[in-house]
Amino acid sequence: MDSDDFKAQQQKIQAALVAVNRTVNGIAAEDLTFLRTVNPDVASEIDVQAARLLRLSNSLIKSAANATGRKDVPTLEDADDVELNWRGVVDVIDALLEKADTTLDEYTGLLKRKDAPTTEGGPDSKKAKPTERLDWSLRRANIPKPQELFERKPDNFDMGPWKPLLTKKPHATYVSLEDSFTTFVDEYDHTQYKHPYETEITRLQYPAHVYQKAEPIPFLPVDTTEAVWVDTFEGVEAMLEELRDANVIAVDLEHHDFRTYTGLLSLMQISTRTKDWVIDTLQPWRHKLEILNEVFADPTKLKVFHGASSDIVWLQRDLGLYIVGLFDTYFACDCLEYGKRSLAFLLERFVNFDADKKYQMADWRIRPLSDEMLYYARSDTHYLLYIFDMVRNELAEKSDRSNSEKDLTEYVLKKSKEVSLSRHEAQFCDSETGQGTRGWLNNLVKTYTLLSGEQFAVYRALYEWRDNISRRLDESTGYIMPNRVLSDVARILPPDQKALLSLLGNNTARATKASLGELFTLIQEAKERGASGPTSIEFLRSDKISALTKASASHRHHNNFSASATASQLKVGGVATKDLTPLPDITDLRSNFSQLWGSTAISTGKSRGGEETGGALIEAPWYVQAAIAGPAPAVSADATAAATPSAAKMRPNEDYEYIEFPSSAQKTQPPASQLAPTDSEEAEEGAKKEPVVEEVAKEPEGAFTLKWGKKDVKEAKEGKKMAKDDRKAAKLARKAAKQFKRAAESTSEAASASEAASGGAQTSDSDGGAPINAGDDEELDDDYVPFNYDTAGSVLHAKKGQQNDQAQQKRKGKKVFNPYGGNPDAKGDDGPKPARRMHFEKLGKGGTFKK
Repeated sequence: MDSDDFKAQQQKIQAALVAVNRTVNGIAAEDLTFLRTVNPDVASEIDVQAARLLRLSNSLIKSAANATGRKDVPTLEDADDVELNWRGVVDVIDALLEKADTTLDEYTGLLKRKDAPTTEGGPDSKKAKPTERLDWSLRRANIPKPQELFERKPDNFDMGPWKPLLTKKPHATYVSLEDSFTTFVDEYDHTQYKHPYETEITRLQYPAHVYQKAEPIPFLPVDTTEAVWVDTFEGVEAMLEELRDANVIAVDLEHHDFRTYTGLLSLMQISTRTKDWVIDTLQPWRHKLEILNEVFADPTKLKVFHGASSDIVWLQRDLGLYIVGLFDTYFACDCLEYGKRSLAFLLERFVNFDADKKYQMADWRIRPLSDEMLYYARSDTHYLLYIFDMVRNELAEKSDRSNSEKDLTEYVLKKSKEVSLSRHEAQFCDSETGQGTRGWLNNLVKTYTLLSGEQFAVYRALYEWRDNISRRLDESTGYIMPNRVLSDVARILPPDQKALLSLLGNNTARATKASLGELFTLIQEAKERGASGPTSIEFLRSDKISALTKASASHRHHNNFSASATASQLKVGGVATKDLTPLPDITDLRSNFSQLWGSTAISTGKSRGGEETGGALIEAPWYVQAAIAGPAPAVSADATAAATPSAAKMRPNEDYEYIEFPSSAQKTQPPASQLAPTDSEEAEEGAKKEPVVEEVAKEPEGAFTLKWGKKDVKEAKEGKKMAKDDRKAAKLARKAAKQFKRAAESTSEAASASEAASGGAQTSDSDGGAPINAGDDEELDDDYVPFNYDTAGSVLHAKKGQQNDQAQQKRKGKKVFNPYGGNPDAKGDDGPKPARRMHFEKLGKGGTFKK
């Protein structure tokens, strides 16, 4: 298709989409409900067109899903299904638009088509990292289950102790095969088999070359080495002959766990310095791969893995293989404090190779493997031995063999031993307690889900139902019903089957939807049981969980990484804890010290202690203590009392009621009403006689007594009213004095100048009453005069004899600048003008963020 044809086709599609969009908007604007009611013919026609649109929508969705490779296609049976399956419809459309966008980019040349993987390798050949996501068909392949053809099929209902698959024990240096099958009791009070090579691993002495620095052996280019696909037992035997001659090998695995209950070891990659093998571990004779223990269990040969914690368990479970002499490069990254711990980081750091990690999520059951998947699997081990050389040398350089705490190599080998001692155990679930590797207790604690009695009963019933059907169909629990869907169903409690179907969505298996009636009946029965049952919090706090942990505390058992573990290392809900000693009484846990009030507890108002004394002793916080006490100098009590301001001066606002907190030593003092603050000389004198500081000094530091009764409140109100009248009379007197002072200032300019130079000296009212301070003007709201810059005196040159700054400014003919007033001569100008805009400046956006 040339560019002209493409543009014409694009315009046709765009015009059609615009027309459809306008039609839809026009129909949505009409009141179809009203038209259906008034005209039956319109109603029938609308139903016919609605059914036609549903058929067209289903056809479009299926076509779009086929074009993008999606298998979970929603079906729209009626108008309500559009809302229920809206998320699935959006996913299909997004996938279609994404593919169309990629195709257009490839057509226009913005994105190049992905080429087949090259076989050229080397430090200078950096493989480009593709940007597109892994196709859905490669992630969730719809293929027959290979486990159905195994000669030894897995038993998902075997709840007993899992017995190792070993029929022979090569390199049994210390314990024979028969003596290796001994049991112990684990933390769940279940019998388990010990690790068959436990003694050999714990007593292992690594070869000397692991601790020594040596010249790294460069890896060979990919095109010069041979990659062998092994899918026959004869190929395994030929590979084993070559592995016997190698002193170090690299191993990696590919696993699948979505369409199987226990998981499937799907692929094994093994590399030496000169050759790579990719072994198909899904063959019916897969159990015969046990013969590889001749190399894997050989303590003289080093087996290099990266992140082998899961690989060790998968090898035991599916193939009966055990690793003796493990070197895990993950722990080398850890103790060398690399920025990342992944294998992709090591490949980029030492090999300059960008691994296409999208294939990490691929379905490795697919046969035959694509070239890209085979190249990805091979690259995980092809460069790993060279990476081992590099990290081994770096560990040797930074290690101090004479100091065990600084011996990094020994640390890596120790952690590798612990990983190689991991064991596979049977997966079980206790429906009552939720404990076990497949139990619901771990998920409940992990998600912090708070459920009522009915919700909790449904949650447990759904977990048990899902586990049983997963074992029977040999499917993963996430495939049958994801944890998120299970939690939503238990939390929402759907009232009917259609609501339940909408919660299941498109992420659940077809078998789950086929059992919709059975599942809804199960939910209703669980709701009835849970009406009187415990909530999730009540269950976690019950004695049932603690009784199980106490029962297992009497046994010594083996954990996954060591030969034995003490009974103090228990697990409750998947979390390791110490010995479960009896909890102390709640009164022992209550603190006697308050962060606010100190070390004395505060009693309630109804049971307030010390009724005879009128209150309870409360210790004030540190900031109140500092405000009350402060840095008290060593002066006499009389001098301190004389310097103490009166109570009237200490009150900021007399419109509010203030409750005094006198100390316990002031019990003999008169009530607060007799000490009410006034401006009269009697009140001033009474306040000065009050021994405030002397009595507070007798009280413990920071302590005071809360003492205030009804009688005291009444007397305080009466005294406050009298004090208010006195203040009002004093205010009137001060107002009269102020008017007299202003009259005197207007008649004599010299008098006003002398008053300004006196700095606010005191004046007396006409009646010879109390002195009036300049600060009292603030209380005269009616006579308040704002500050004026034009008449204000100079502060900077006040010491140069400028007694009247206003008169000097008038004589000089200068005007004082007022920063808040503006120009009084200009009309409408109430503030300082901004700078005039220059001729080259233009209004609008600036050029700061121009590209």
